[in-house]
Amino acid sequence: MRLGRGWSSIYAMSDQHAAVLALHWQVNVIRPEGFFGPMLADPVAASGVVQRAADFHKHAAELGLPIICTRFTVPEGEGRLVRNTGFMQAVGAAQHEFRPEAAGTQLIDEIAGRADRIVDNQKLSGLAGNDLPRWLAENDIDTLFLTGVATNLTVEQTARHGTDLGFTVYTVADCVAAADPQVHTASLANIALVSAGLRTTEDAFDDLD
Repeated sequence: MRLGRGWSSIYAMSDQHAAVLALHWQVNVIRPEGFFGPMLADPVAASGVVQRAADFHKHAAELGLPIICTRFTVPEGEGRLVRNTGFMQAVGAAQHEFRPEAAGTQLIDEIAGRADRIVDNQKLSGLAGNDLPRWLAENDIDTLFLTGVATNLTVEQTARHGTDLGFTVYTVADCVAAADPQVHTASLANIALVSAGLRTTEDAFDDLD
């Protein structure tokens, strides 16, 4: 994991015990030239989610919350990639496009500048196959606000996983997107049922002091 801009001094200003987990805001997922661009780039652009998420991250940072960005990468040797689903088989076959240094793996500019910490893994859940859960616990973070793409993939998987790990997980509903609006809506309904629920950019931090 890598630290970004002055993280320790920023988080020291906050006693909220919360963080933003920004999931898969990388070129391969968001941009037309990325690996998943043919499926996701147009609906993501049409949704306006990138700018909303960037603004939300800025607001969170101003409150002192760390912004932790996850990237799906495949290092030489495949790391902890397990090809047990069609998704994992596809990225395994195209793993050169997911190398940590590859252009498609990089965070998009709108999100990268706010990243306090960048965590790579080879799993759908941002909390799997890395030491992020332990790091969060060691830093007294027990509440997560999720943003990212796609709603029905990394976002829902992370919401379920984080909840099972004991975190209070809120998904910021207007800061996530999927390839299909109906799938997006259905996934949000699942997330609302199995986690602490949904928030929006308007009310996400209402309960914070």
